[in-house]
Amino acid sequence: MAQKRASKRGGTSSRAGSARGKAKTRAPGKKKKTAAKRKSAAPKPAAPRAPARERRSAADMARQQRDISVSEFFAKNRHLLGFDNPSKALLTTVKEGVDNSLDACEEAGILPDIRVEIEQLGETRFRVSIEDNGPGIVRSQVPKIFGRLLYGSKFHRLRQSRGQQGIGISAAGMYGLLTTGKPVVITTRTGKKKEAHHFELVIDTKTNQPRVKRDDVVDWPREHGTRVEIELEGNYRGGQHSVDNYVRQISLANPHASIRYSPPGGEGEAAVHKFAAVTKELPPTTAEIKPHPYGVELGVLMQMFRDTTSRNVKGCLQADFARVSPKTAAEICDRAKVAPTRRPSEISRDEAEALHKAIAKTKIMNPPTDCIAPIGEELIEKALRAEVEADFYAAITRRPAVYRGNPFLVEVGLAYGGDMGGDDPIQLYRYANRVPLQYQQGACAVTKAVTGTDWKSYQLQQPRGALPVGPMLLMVHIASVWVPFTSESKEAIAHYPEILKEIRLGLQECGRRVATHIRKRRREADEEKKRAYIERYIPQVAVGLQEILGFGERERAKVVSQLTHVLERSRKL
Repeated sequence: MAQKRASKRGGTSSRAGSARGKAKTRAPGKKKKTAAKRKSAAPKPAAPRAPARERRSAADMARQQRDISVSEFFAKNRHLLGFDNPSKALLTTVKEGVDNSLDACEEAGILPDIRVEIEQLGETRFRVSIEDNGPGIVRSQVPKIFGRLLYGSKFHRLRQSRGQQGIGISAAGMYGLLTTGKPVVITTRTGKKKEAHHFELVIDTKTNQPRVKRDDVVDWPREHGTRVEIELEGNYRGGQHSVDNYVRQISLANPHASIRYSPPGGEGEAAVHKFAAVTKELPPTTAEIKPHPYGVELGVLMQMFRDTTSRNVKGCLQADFARVSPKTAAEICDRAKVAPTRRPSEISRDEAEALHKAIAKTKIMNPPTDCIAPIGEELIEKALRAEVEADFYAAITRRPAVYRGNPFLVEVGLAYGGDMGGDDPIQLYRYANRVPLQYQQGACAVTKAVTGTDWKSYQLQQPRGALPVGPMLLMVHIASVWVPFTSESKEAIAHYPEILKEIRLGLQECGRRVATHIRKRRREADEEKKRAYIERYIPQVAVGLQEILGFGERERAKVVSQLTHVLERSRKL
């Protein structure tokens, strides 16, 4: 047994030895292979390292800080003002010029007579000219109005106006300067016995200041008015967002204005599009109002307390806000537990917050509405009849309402039938303070209200979540002291619940009227069909009775008359 175990151990050791021998014989081969691999995998030259970031001090960084002028900001962000593509830039330039002309004429009590001319100078270069018969501009104000952004008279006033920010026409001139290098050309005259002044100026975007290139006295046939010429890079095209469509829409919302429009490429008087005024009455004069307490935020309230000239808090609430009577001011102070005799400048932040909360809990009358001027139902319908061939017209002017303390009202006009196509979505015209909104239709509160209305109940087809389909033109106008636009380019209205509600109510009222008209037309069509049946078949029945009963022609005519009378009564024709 011991011998067997020894033999087994010996066998095992012999096998292990042979295995080690084999391993020794294979090792040189492995070494050669590894060396070959190492040779083939030679290290690549290292990529050049980026230079180490230099450490900078706060003083070095502070030396690079500087003020940014508003002109410089908008020059680099011109898409915010509506100059993000050539075709839109051309439309925006015309829009801003026409808005200024209409506002100037209305404030001066003059019926607007406006000329819009677009001259094509090259493939993508145009000269836009807008001329009006307004009061003109004082010589010293011309460079500031056309050569500075955020300069105007409308921003600080709570009353209805087309412009709000003092950016529009100066931004159009800045765009023209950026794209063509040409200055804005202005000719203006303030009266028959006054001299006409001719300016050429540009905007210094780094300082937001005008630089006058030319200031001359010239001969000009107009007794008073202003002419603005801007050369710019643009693109003229037709369609929904065209200048042609804009001029048509602006004439609908401003029936008191006469507009002559010369598109590019037209020659002579025959190419001029004329939109005559349908009324000789100017819109009612709007009054400036004070801010309503419901629309004032806490920070603004604190600033008003610091800036007021009133001696105490109660007097400040009465003098600086709309619709605050002595009783209401005392109630607000009592709710906030602030003494009415406290000096406004001494009010702390906590006391101002208490007053702000007390205002929200106090019942205050809505702000006055003489600060807004609606178009009016009669003029809307009259303007629609002058521009659109239709079978039915309707117009609604809602009562004024309030959002965030700002009064506003909604008007809806509608034209149905006629030559308009019945298989396409309706034409929707959106207006804010009589100005057409051409872009961002899907983002606008007006579109949301129209698509959210159930037009099927008013006899119109409507795909889900889309505009109704049918031969209809729908115009919606919002008039307010401060329209809540979604951006500086003023292309869409924000979705305030109060505004959406008023638009829906106006649409529903117009919808009921057009539904009544559609049902009436359908009844008339059915009646015509029944009448045709009567006229066609009753004589045949009378002939059959004549042959059966054998009576003469007189009796046959009597039978036709009696049968016609009976059927008409039974069908309520």
